[in-house]
Amino acid sequence: MKAGNYSLVTEFILSGLTDRPELQVPLFVLFLLIYVTTLLCNGGMILIITIDPQLHTPMYFFLRSLSFCDLCCSTVIAPKMLQTFLAEKKSISYIACAVQMYCFLVCVDVECLLLAVMAYDRYVAICNPLLYTVTMSRQRCELLVAGVCAVGLVDTLILTCCTFQLSFCSSNIIRHFYCEMPFVMGLSCSDTRITETVMFASTCYTVVITGVIILLSYVLIISTILQIRSAEGRRKAFSTCASHLTAVVIFQGTVTFMSFRPTSSNSMDMDKIASLFYTLVIPMLNPLIYSLRNMEVKAALRKVMNKLPTNS
Repeated sequence: MKAGNYSLVTEFILSGLTDRPELQVPLFVLFLLIYVTTLLCNGGMILIITIDPQLHTPMYFFLRSLSFCDLCCSTVIAPKMLQTFLAEKKSISYIACAVQMYCFLVCVDVECLLLAVMAYDRYVAICNPLLYTVTMSRQRCELLVAGVCAVGLVDTLILTCCTFQLSFCSSNIIRHFYCEMPFVMGLSCSDTRITETVMFASTCYTVVITGVIILLSYVLIISTILQIRSAEGRRKAFSTCASHLTAVVIFQGTVTFMSFRPTSSNSMDMDKIASLFYTLVIPMLNPLIYSLRNMEVKAALRKVMNKLPTNS
């Protein structure tokens, strides 16, 4: 194809969730409420863990990092999505699309890795409690989180660069509500085989390897819990893992479905629903999952509420 037949793409058009005009305002209100709830819940979790000395433990250090990651994930997607509900022209610039993709992929990578680190933390706490303080020292926890962030930043930089070095010379309509990598890549008129290979390798690393780490950790944890003779001891040991296990099943299950779904089920509507779940719903649910079943978080929240001034 001659160079003259190419048209330089300077912006993309996001088709959004639906093209039905009567649903735009109700959906805007719904997802605005979800986004505000996400900000309040995750921001509150970060604040409570920061100001309460009793929560300055490795488990809550990782939970605070997870809350910050969820807050960032939702903020990368929600504002632009909300704008598309009300705007006549649902466009996003080429640069903004690349930035959104990069930031979102960083959040997904970091969350996958953080959940694996948190599973390892629970493994050490239950299977090697006498070594827990030494093994999960403050310095080691900080290094683990720094390592997770570094891997996420580098891995997703490679993915984003591979995607946006492609040529876009035909349609610029992304049939989604954000710049998701497979949808952007599908608009390219270049050979995408290398980019697809890099994406598959990255997915295997972030989803499969972290999934194996989590699975092995819980096999050892459950084996140790079953050896505890006291029913109360087993209940307490399992309760420390229940919230994390719930979050893992919801997040890893959704991401695994999106990453390895069969081609025959590659429905656009199903993709949008699954994407909604892990971009907006899960970041809202995580702090609720960790707080509703956690007595320490409830106690810290009560202390904060008691300190608030009341009108006499």
